[in-house]
Amino acid sequence: MSRSAVVVGAGIVGAACAEALAADGWRVEVLEARRPGGGATAAGMGHILVLDDSEAQLALTHLSRTLWDERRAEWPASVERDPCGTIWVAADGEEMEAVHSKFDWYASRGIRSEVLDAEGLLRHEPNLRRGLCGGLRFEEDSVVYPPAATRHLLDRAVAHGAVIEDQAPVRRAGDGWVELEGGVRREADLVLVAAGVDTPRIVAETALVVRHKKGHLAITARAPGFVRHQLIELGYLKSAHGADPTSVAFNVQPRATGQVLLGSSRQMDVEDPAVEPEILARMTRRAFEYMPGLADLPVVRTWAGFRPATDDNLPVIGPLPESPGLWVATGHEGVGITTSLGTARLVAELADGRSPSIDPRPFAFDRLLVGGVGHG
Repeated sequence: MSRSAVVVGAGIVGAACAEALAADGWRVEVLEARRPGGGATAAGMGHILVLDDSEAQLALTHLSRTLWDERRAEWPASVERDPCGTIWVAADGEEMEAVHSKFDWYASRGIRSEVLDAEGLLRHEPNLRRGLCGGLRFEEDSVVYPPAATRHLLDRAVAHGAVIEDQAPVRRAGDGWVELEGGVRREADLVLVAAGVDTPRIVAETALVVRHKKGHLAITARAPGFVRHQLIELGYLKSAHGADPTSVAFNVQPRATGQVLLGSSRQMDVEDPAVEPEILARMTRRAFEYMPGLADLPVVRTWAGFRPATDDNLPVIGPLPESPGLWVATGHEGVGITTSLGTARLVAELADGRSPSIDPRPFAFDRLLVGGVGHG
């Protein structure tokens, strides 16, 4: 007899999990409150990259990047996959020392990168300002268009028998059941809530905390070749995970349309979705410090969205304590696009009782509790 699963949330994480479970033979139903890929997914930059924030983060992002790359021939043109690579830009000598340390750290773990001096940096990205010290280049990174990738994953899930229902907000979920806003209750062997910042509300009887991190983005008119790589200032992770509740960092990427996507900002625990001109101005000023010519490109659209974040900057993936039929996949913060496929692989493996591709313990809910398993 086939097993049943309800996935709450059709962002890219929920879509990837639905596809993975359906491919494993689960009878999958996806419930989306609004429209698929319209929340945090639509507000994301779409970079596919590896990160060294922690060993657990490296494991999940590396697995995920590998899975994205293995499927490169499958992605339709609408996904706009661009194997442009990433350069982490070093502004000064201290950051250049960090470049060499990171190169050694990644190399010791089998991750390829390339150290660029100032001349090499400008050779790859001539529109960066002069005077920068260099960078660390990851040739295997890429960028995608997240809403289209989400749609493709959902289409693949449907091809495996899944049913997608949008405009179906879920009021709450428990051990093997969900209750929709209209009061209808549905049961399944496994309920997976992948609803981003809404996840704690839906699983309200647990102590799960997922915080809002608001972020702004802007996109320019077409300027093909102006930016060739995803470019990120080396202080990005410090900015993203620092104590300052509001921060900005230089982060731009080329789009397949020839446009430049410009970020990034972070505001902790801000729930107003409106674009804030002051934050946007800070973000663009920071970008112009690294790439002055950006100031000459017309901005055609700006928007803001919310990243779901945990206090230790790692997602929560797997069953909730004492509720074997209630799982969550949330808290991916700014790398949910990258880690969607790795999360789905881990969910499918754990749900099927297979040996997981990476250690699941750093992502277990109980690590966040006093006396939990921690990071090991």
